[in-house]
Amino acid sequence: MAVGGSTLFPRQGLAASAFLGPATLAVVLLLVAPLSLLGRYSLNQYSQTELMVEAVTPENYIRFFTDPFYLDVMRTTVTVALLSTALCVVLGVPLAWFLARMEGRWKAVCMLAIVLPLFIGSTVRTVGWMILFARGGVLDLASTSLIGERTDLMSTATAVVIGILSFNLPYLVLTVQGVFESINPYFEQAAQGLGAAPARAFWRVVWPLALPGITIGAVLCFVLSMNAYATPVLLGGPRFHMMAPLLFWEFGTNNNWPFAAALAFILMATTLALTMLANLLIPRRYRA
Repeated sequence: MAVGGSTLFPRQGLAASAFLGPATLAVVLLLVAPLSLLGRYSLNQYSQTELMVEAVTPENYIRFFTDPFYLDVMRTTVTVALLSTALCVVLGVPLAWFLARMEGRWKAVCMLAIVLPLFIGSTVRTVGWMILFARGGVLDLASTSLIGERTDLMSTATAVVIGILSFNLPYLVLTVQGVFESINPYFEQAAQGLGAAPARAFWRVVWPLALPGITIGAVLCFVLSMNAYATPVLLGGPRFHMMAPLLFWEFGTNNNWPFAAALAFILMATTLALTMLANLLIPRRYRA
């Protein structure tokens, strides 16, 4: 038995290595190597004549954290991401719960209606919001005819939040809907049988069980919101600044690759830090 066991585990280890080896190599080549190169670029200096000068200096990071403009851009990005994520949770959780408890052909129709927008690019959908929000657009004409006042939401934070919300909401609904379907409905029925109202049974029984899945969906929406590009550019206009458009501007227009690389690392670090903080804020009893 000992001899057989000693030969069995090495074989399993070799088989696991054979399966994980290509994936690990792909991750290293496609993720770790570019990030390492980007990190090296962020420590270089920028020159208007040579564009990038080899150096090891933190001046790009110091420039970001000492300039009120860049700090305000980060503050706007985090605020928009948190607000759009909160709206996704408020609107998406009831919809996901409703879909999880639906049966029959109408469930397939509703699922198709939620998945169908994902087949359309975010830029195309954003252009549709532009037609709706712009002065002289559908919303402006409707408000003028009904209340006699013009409505122009273009180049506002409200338009950006609505655009990001429409893009992220299907992801949260699909994620949370699968979580609700995995919860045995007999748990809720048992709570109601013991005298709990439907709302109380949901909050005391279903919500704690679904909270880890809801957190995953919220984190996904938050990451997508923090890195949104097309929606802030098209709906926010040139005066509305978020991190992703600013990063592209520094990289593609100013050709300041070292500072753009620093912006990329700051954006990634902020996103990861806020995501980890959200995981830590979940009560331990809900995790259990």
